[in-house]
Amino acid sequence: MDSRETAPDSWEQEDDVEATADTELQSSAFTGLNVNAPEFVPSFLSRDPPENATSDGTDPVASMEISEPVAAVENGETDASAVETWEQKGEPDEEEPGGGSPADTGFCGDEAQDEMMEEDEEMPTPKLPPPPPDAPKKEHVNVVFIGHVDAGKSTIGGQIMYLTGMVEKRTLEKYEREAKEKNRETWYLSWALDTNQEERDKGKTVEVGRAYFETEKKHFTILDAPGHKSFVPNMIGGASQADLAVLVISARKGEFETGFEKGGQTREHAMLAKTAGVKHLIVLINKMDDPTVDWSLDRYEECKEKLVPFLKKVGFNPKKDIHFMPCSGMTGANLKESSELCPWYTGLPFIPHLDSMPNFNRSSDGPIRLSIVDKYKDMGTVVLGKLESGSIMKAQQLTMMPNRHTVEVLSLLSDDVETDYAGPGENLKLRLKGIEEEEILPGFILCNAENLCHSGRTFDAQIVIIEHKSIICPGYNAVLHIHTCIEEVQITALICLVDKKTGDKSKTRPRFVKQDQVCIARLRAAGTICLETFKDFPQMGRFTLRDEVMLFMYAQYSIVRPAFY
Repeated sequence: MDSRETAPDSWEQEDDVEATADTELQSSAFTGLNVNAPEFVPSFLSRDPPENATSDGTDPVASMEISEPVAAVENGETDASAVETWEQKGEPDEEEPGGGSPADTGFCGDEAQDEMMEEDEEMPTPKLPPPPPDAPKKEHVNVVFIGHVDAGKSTIGGQIMYLTGMVEKRTLEKYEREAKEKNRETWYLSWALDTNQEERDKGKTVEVGRAYFETEKKHFTILDAPGHKSFVPNMIGGASQADLAVLVISARKGEFETGFEKGGQTREHAMLAKTAGVKHLIVLINKMDDPTVDWSLDRYEECKEKLVPFLKKVGFNPKKDIHFMPCSGMTGANLKESSELCPWYTGLPFIPHLDSMPNFNRSSDGPIRLSIVDKYKDMGTVVLGKLESGSIMKAQQLTMMPNRHTVEVLSLLSDDVETDYAGPGENLKLRLKGIEEEEILPGFILCNAENLCHSGRTFDAQIVIIEHKSIICPGYNAVLHIHTCIEEVQITALICLVDKKTGDKSKTRPRFVKQDQVCIARLRAAGTICLETFKDFPQMGRFTLRDEVMLFMYAQYSIVRPAFY
């Protein structure tokens, strides 16, 4: 743990113990020694709350000074109920219940008030109120933000949360003060998504950040993917859950070129998003307010001209699948409302454009497929994941694959709002009965017992070699990313080559394959995984292979035939 977090607590307790000792000495100097007095036990060691008046000469003020900071540390992370209570009060200057006056807590007036406010401001994102029962259910859309490191993904996400009312102004002001103390004034917006202290200190997203906001027609979940090449596996996990990708590009001179050149994450992230099944791509040209750009149309067109040929090569259709727009994540220009700084852009701003997009075709009558992203213990076994197909109801009996455990859904939450029914596309949190937390791993699938998903270790798949420096032969080891599962695999055999234009298959087995070739290969996983054929279930039949040494994504495509032997 960071010493900056733990040190103040120990200093305060040390000072309070000294203050208690001084009070003891001063009291004994006037009252004399009492040999029959009971043994003194400090308030922070006793389980019973300190009394206001004691018979052994202990000063109640000294006891308060020790006990109050300990209570503040224990309640540092407030839950959603605390947030709602604070908002319902509407009086930030009101005294905390059971806390006494500022003088009693060992702090002077304003300092005590600031300390209390900072404790209450360390809160999760405000929860959306549950909709009325008769209100139509909004479509859930997962949006993943991808792009090169320092392109401004987290900053744009934080700005969107502020513009849509998901983050309060006073919370951002607190983040701004803390960021300024660390000489990181421009990072404060990203702290709305980068909640980890390590992420805040380094200014780099490590885990996929999650947040959500609503518009008039849709409910959006933000997946803030890391941009650094060391955390590409985490980015793939975020992209595999996304319905829509936002490629953030920095228009600042030098930064765009660094991210787009070979080895930059702009190229790799665009390829990974396409191979993860993302069909629609919004390209946000960010940092248009930078002095080197100053909302220049020429710079915007320059970035666009370089990106379009590459995105077309990856597989996106420039006319149907890609939409370009300029913005400034720091100022919020062209995110919610049109900006006067770019009169040459005539399209909708970012949030209205998201709201105007057509609905996704999802079948609520299909087989239940919920891929597990994470799990933990909380009054039972709790799992998190995205419902890819089908619908889930409270008290429903399901089967956990591949270990075939029968479980019951005790409670069902969609984006932290409890509900009795959930449809496809929603991010769910389920409390399960009949299985322990240790028996679940990320990548497991919840299914209905009548239509179980396939599981196995060996399967045949069509692979496209997108980027790889050398040839690939049988015996080659790689890392497989399929839905939320990550597993080591080995290419055990190359079955045939496939012609890109005609789709014809070669009659002889190739000895090797190289970049830009398509082949059908047999792969064997180190452990049992859940999978489906691409024809029957594209979300679970699409995968990505990566070289575990060179960290270059090189292959993709679809499972042709699961071979269970």
